[in-house]
Formats: sequence, structure tokens, C-alpha cells
Amino acid sequence: MFMYKKITILLFSILLYQSSSFSKSTSFGEFDARNLSNYFSGIVAFENRNNSEALNFFNSSKILINKHDSFLERFTMSLVLEGKVNQAVNFIKMNENQINSNFFEAYVLLALDSVKKKNLKKANKILLDVPEFLQKDRFRFIILSSLKKHINVFSSGKIIRDGQNFGSLSLITETFLRCYLDDDQTSSFFSRLINNVKADYSRYTYFYLTYLIENKLIEEAKETVDDLDYINTTLLLSQGKSWIENNKYEEFKNVFSCGNQNDVIGEFLFLISNLYSSQDRFDISNFYLSLSNYMNPKFVFNLSLVAENSYLNGNYEKSKKVLKNFDKHQDLYYWYRSKKEAQIIVKTKNRDEGLNYITSKFLEIENPNNKFLFDIANFNKNSKKFDQAIKYYSMIINSLENKSSLKADLLYRRGGTFERMKDYSSADRDLLHSLEINPDDAYVLNYLAYSWLERDYKINEAIQMLEKAYTQENDDPYIIDSIGWAYYLIDDFIKAEKFLKRAVELMPDDPIVNDHYGDILWKLNRKIQARYFWSMVLKMEDVEPKLIEQIKEKLIYGPTSS
Repeated sequence: MFMYKKITILLFSILLYQSSSFSKSTSFGEFDARNLSNYFSGIVAFENRNNSEALNFFNSSKILINKHDSFLERFTMSLVLEGKVNQAVNFIKMNENQINSNFFEAYVLLALDSVKKKNLKKANKILLDVPEFLQKDRFRFIILSSLKKHINVFSSGKIIRDGQNFGSLSLITETFLRCYLDDDQTSSFFSRLINNVKADYSRYTYFYLTYLIENKLIEEAKETVDDLDYINTTLLLSQGKSWIENNKYEEFKNVFSCGNQNDVIGEFLFLISNLYSSQDRFDISNFYLSLSNYMNPKFVFNLSLVAENSYLNGNYEKSKKVLKNFDKHQDLYYWYRSKKEAQIIVKTKNRDEGLNYITSKFLEIENPNNKFLFDIANFNKNSKKFDQAIKYYSMIINSLENKSSLKADLLYRRGGTFERMKDYSSADRDLLHSLEINPDDAYVLNYLAYSWLERDYKINEAIQMLEKAYTQENDDPYIIDSIGWAYYLIDDFIKAEKFLKRAVELMPDDPIVNDHYGDILWKLNRKIQARYFWSMVLKMEDVEPKLIEQIKEKLIYGPTSS
């Protein structure tokens, strides 16, 4: 984690002189040196996505609210990103005369505050006051139009055609608004979402379940989850499936209701968060995700995304803080919490302590379903506790139908674990069994074939499998590397170079791929280039010690087989 030192006033006197963000009426002498230093330190922290530290600096320089046009915006954004939305709203209200007309999110915050207070008329007026020039931004126009549509439906009790079409977002919005109205077309709209072949809208299966249960259509809800398995289903749907199987129908309404205005708008804000995330605009994405949680703090699935984002950004303390929202009665959410806490322990301490922690949590579960078994198997495999991993994989496999695709996938995973243990007969048995169920699985074909190549076993059959895998997934870098290496082993160096060159282009940071490409370049008498790619391996992170030693030998003598 970066530490941000307060920047001296001398430096910022230069920045102040050059910055157009300051009001022209503001003179340097009006600023207190300490407040100015705090403020600019806050900006640095904010730009580096250290929101908690930024907030501390901004809190220490609030006197600048009347001196700086954009202070309110930055301070408010930091508050929201830290989940302090009520404070942000109150701060805006206290300083409404300082609102910069460019600050679009201030209008959104005030409108949402009015919706929560059931003052829809005021919310609509706030949105109507948004300056026209801000509506020229495509995303802001979508947000503004959609919020107006929600408020109009809530106020009038009917769907109002506004002529706007934002593609799938419009379909999703209308589905939820029809659900809010308990419209007789709600089921058909959910069906259009769930069965869309162009995108994964599995999330909306959960909300469809909520709708069915609210309308006492329990058998339909049960039929919907029958085809879902815990392993290949999202956390959200897995929890829904568990609640239905255990007759905990009230849990659905406890986290989301179509009849609740705040819940419906909360889901819309989640969509906006995803929209910004798809454009790699993560700060504003997290801003709207925080607003989504503000509107519906009961919907803990969205909190899992906050925890995940914090974890990925290395903010482990915030991640742990968010995870405390998941308690034991929410079995799969609590299990998610336990997994994430274990991963944090791995990152901050070591893998053994992380494994001990997740194992202790697992042993507390009386009747673990396949999701729990799958996760604890994977954790053991990643911790190189292969015997334990095989034990848990086997428990799942033994519970599945012989020809299920899920069984094929578990056989693949168990076979890979046997292979890591160098129990090749068991590995081959599982991988071949997996291919009996699903003979066209490119990844199983690739794994088994590459294992054979490494063992100098059935080379011709391995090549046939790789060629079949390549026809299925011709853009997969691992498959491309495997088939290139296969041609290398049978001395077809021209073909090998073609594939290995493409593999290293697709995965320039992979040590194995660079090693392979170096080998083929050496065979083609391009020895300077070969040494270049081998030397790149030594600069990479997490390279196996055995490979490092092999590379050092190659740099001096070339491949041992040459």
C-alpha cells in the first residue's frame, strides 16, 4: 500500500497558478497552507484509489469548500466510495450554493435521497433541473432518462412510453418496472431475459424466482432451480437454490422485492455500475455500486462485489469489513465470506494458515452440498494437498449421474490432480473417462495430450487430440502452445515455429511459452533470438525453480537434446 506524504506549499503554489479548476476570484493568500497541503494530498490519494486516505485528507481541509469549485465533488465522491452516502447527501445539502453545474452526480444523489423519503415529486424536479449540456454525455443521458422513467412509473402506476431505447438495458429496466406493477406480462419479460442467447442474463433468474415466490408460485420456482447445479451456478443463484430446497422462501423478500421502489432502483444502479465497469471506468463504477447498496442495503450479493473489488485492489481491511455483513443463516454467502477471508490470510500470511482457516469453517458445515465440497477441493489442490483434493472431488463424482457434463468436468479436475501427483495411470483413467462423456472438450483433450507429450507417450495420438482441440478452440494460447510443442517433438520445426510464435504473442508473460519458443528458435539456428526469449523467462515472476535452472543451462549450452 502506498503512503502519501503531504506535499509542500511551494509545489502547489505552482500548480495553483496553472490550474483552471480554481475559481478566478480566489487568490493564493486566501488559502491556509496546511489545508491546501491536505487537499492536494487528498487528490493524490483519490487518484491512486486510496479512498479512505483521501477522505481523511479532505475532512482535514473542508474549510476550502468556499474557495475551490471542485472540492465538493471530490469530497462527495470519496464519501460515497467509502459507503458514507448519507453523509455525502447531507454535505451537498449544506453546501448547495457551492454546487458546480458540472457535478452531475450531485443531482443523482439528491434525487435518490428524495426517492428514499418517498418524495417522488421532488425527485422528479431535481432531475428536471439537470443542465442540458450534461445530458450530451451518453451515459449520463441514459441515467437521467431511466431515473425519470422509474419515478414516472412509481407515480402513475403504469408503463409510460418515452420513445427511448437503450438496448438490453431498456429491456431489463422494463422487466423490473413490470414486476413492480405486478403486470401480467412480467413472466414473459423475465423469460426474454433469461433465455437470451446473445448474453448471460442468469442473474435475472434469481429475480424471477423472487417474483414467483412473491406470487406464491412455489412449484414453478422449484422447477426453475431443479436444472441448476451448485458448481456451475453463480453465488446469487446458488443461494436462491439453497433457500428453495430448504423451504426458506421468506429469505427472498428479506433481500429484494419487486414491490419496493428502493430495491428496483437499486438494481438499476447496479446495471449502471456494470455499464461503467465494461468501459474500464472503475471509480465511477464503484460509485454507482455504492449507490446501489445505499438504495437496497439488504441485497448482500452486491456487497460481495464490493468485497471482491476491495480484495482485488489490495484493500484487505475494507474487504474484511464488508464481509462481516454475511452471517451464518445465509449459508452460501457465509461460505463466500469464509473463502474470501481465507484468501486474505493467504495473501497477508501464508497458504497453510489460509487452508487451516477454510478447513475449520468447512468442518462446521453439517451437510455440505456440492458447492462446499468443490470449493474445499479446489483450495486443497491450490495448496498442493492433492490427497485431500482428490477425496473431496471423489465425494462429488460419486453423487453424480454417469453421463452428466458436470461429472465430466469433475473427472477432468480430479484427473489433473492425479497428474500433479505423478499418478499417471489414475490421471489417464479419469481424463479418458471425461472424454467418453464429452469427447469434444478441447481443454480435456489438450490437458491429456500435453501430459502424454511430457511423458514421451503416445505422441501420434497426442497430436491427433491436439489437432481436434485446435479445431474447437483455435484462439486458445495454451492449446496453440501444446500443438506447437508437439510438432517440435516430431521435428516438424516449420509448423512448430508458426504455432509457438503465435502462442508467445498471445501470452508474452508465460514462462513455459517463452521457453518453448526459445527452443524452436534454437533449432532453426536463430540462437541470438532464442537466448533473448530464454532470458525473458528469468525476469518473470513465479517461475518454477526447476525451470530457472534449465534456462540457465540453455543460455550457455542450448537445449540438452541439441
